[in-house]
Amino acid sequence: MAAIGRWRVLGHGGTRIDCIIYVQRTPCYGAVMSAPDLNLLLTLDVLLAEGSVAGAAKRLNLSASAMSRALARLRETTGDPLLVRAGRGLVPTPRALRLRAQVHQLVVDAEGVLRPEEGFDVSQLHRVFTLRTSDGFVENFGAKLTKRVAKDAPFVRLNFMQKIDKDSAPLRDGRVDLETGVVEEALGPEVRTQALFRDRLIGVVRPAHPLAAGKPTAQQYKDAAHVVVSRTGVEQDAVDLPFLPANLKRKVVSIVGGFSAALSLARELNVIATVPERHTETLRRGLASFPLPLPAKAFTVSMLWHPRMDADPAHRWLRTCVRETCAERRS
Repeated sequence: MAAIGRWRVLGHGGTRIDCIIYVQRTPCYGAVMSAPDLNLLLTLDVLLAEGSVAGAAKRLNLSASAMSRALARLRETTGDPLLVRAGRGLVPTPRALRLRAQVHQLVVDAEGVLRPEEGFDVSQLHRVFTLRTSDGFVENFGAKLTKRVAKDAPFVRLNFMQKIDKDSAPLRDGRVDLETGVVEEALGPEVRTQALFRDRLIGVVRPAHPLAAGKPTAQQYKDAAHVVVSRTGVEQDAVDLPFLPANLKRKVVSIVGGFSAALSLARELNVIATVPERHTETLRRGLASFPLPLPAKAFTVSMLWHPRMDADPAHRWLRTCVRETCAERRS
């Protein structure tokens, strides 16, 4: 019994009487919790399996008092006593019997979600990967990479996008699965990278060009007509400038947006196209190439991806395919 109020009233003859109202306190189950503790699922599963607070406490390495408190929380959350005293033991309520299989399956499913993925079968993978690649990558590596992927995973499709800027937003928002290119300081710090191969700049001309026969001097290189690659169409943004000597002056007669276009002009005109050697290997067939006659920096072409893809087995497999394809090309 519990007192819930005290009143003073007037009786017969003006006598003052103090009245106290009592109510019978009964267990109240079913109080709604705003955010149920999902850890209680594991506790409930063990309690229903053991049918004993002491047994469940031992199995979960808890004290009996801690398990009793957990049972009290479960009763409050579910609105049902779940386990009730019967002699010296506890028996499940009808609600507990209905919940037992469901709760156990939820716990099994949750453990499966948190367990490292096993049994990945790439041959049964159905997925589309989007690769944003630097200019020349598809022309040189695209066919071999597509064959390599198809051999292992016939249901996988590769979509190639042209990389027109250095913005890493497509990786972050999931529009792109993998990128290739030269890693720059402006790259987002969260982006993962792995080197694919080293490359260097070379000069490329058509066979009839006056400089095709031998090794041009630095002055001959500067005085010749050039076609340069710039994504913005501005000479100061030419993609080769960061790797060439500072303040280099060239006779630029044309600006194009990619290496393919630059080599197409070099194939027909007496112009020099300065392009990456490995990245344009296929595109340069039938053209004459020479090492640059001035100091130029080599650079590394890498693949880039967002860290949320690190542990994805399908993405790991894709990265292996890209890495092995580029290594095979080099050999």
